Amino acid sequence: MRVLQSLQRGLAVLDFLVESRTPARTSDVAAHFDIDKANASRLLATLEAAGYVERAADRRYVLGAKLNGAAGTQQLEELIALRERARSLLVGLVEASGECAHMAVLVGDKVWYIDKISSPHPLRVDHPVGALAPLHCTALGKAYLAFAPRVAPRDLPRFTAGTIVERKALDTDLAEARRRGYAQDDEEFSPGVRCVATAIRDGSGRMVAAVGLSGPTARIDLDRLDDLGRLVRDRTMEISVPTDRIPA
Repeated sequence: MRVLQSLQRGLAVLDFLVESRTPARTSDVAAHFDIDKANASRLLATLEAAGYVERAADRRYVLGAKLNGAAGTQQLEELIALRERARSLLVGLVEASGECAHMAVLVGDKVWYIDKISSPHPLRVDHPVGALAPLHCTALGKAYLAFAPRVAPRDLPRFTAGTIVERKALDTDLAEARRRGYAQDDEEFSPGVRCVATAIRDGSGRMVAAVGLSGPTARIDLDRLDDLGRLVRDRTMEISVPTDRIPA
């Protein structure tokens, strides 16, 4: 068996912890899902970094504060529902653009990738589901800073020559994102990669996720970056996620 990949597998692990109601060792997770201990360890480490599980003194894992109790279980169910509701949007974006589509939610001071649809091109940009990324230098992160809005992290570390590391420059960039309706990442997190992203909102207008497109600079010049941004903005405006609580 190869159970659900990436986020689906992570959500299955969380569901396992909810149902078992007892702390679990890495070996318990590995045995239950028929995966090796190394993969189980990496999966649990990702969930721990996102705050969804915690490791006790005896090295067994329990649900983290984000998901502890009935409210946390409800948040987990709504995260799954959000992913399912927006899947058709991601599929449509890939079909229209040929680039990779990603969706992420806010976890602390980072974005957490919860879904993706890969580009059909051999040369493509794939950020793994379950990965965490900074806010100030990714399009998905800047979408949160621009449209939630959130206060930017205290530190703005440099990842590439194009990373914005000055607060005033970041504020200007976010103001421009709000004006045009989408955020951009012009080789700011990874060299040779350009991305655009905007907000998914619920029925009340509250931002519940970020969705975007990513691709190599070999295919995405600055003019096409704007075209992709408008595509993401316009397609995303067509959907509304009917939920009031999303993990944040």
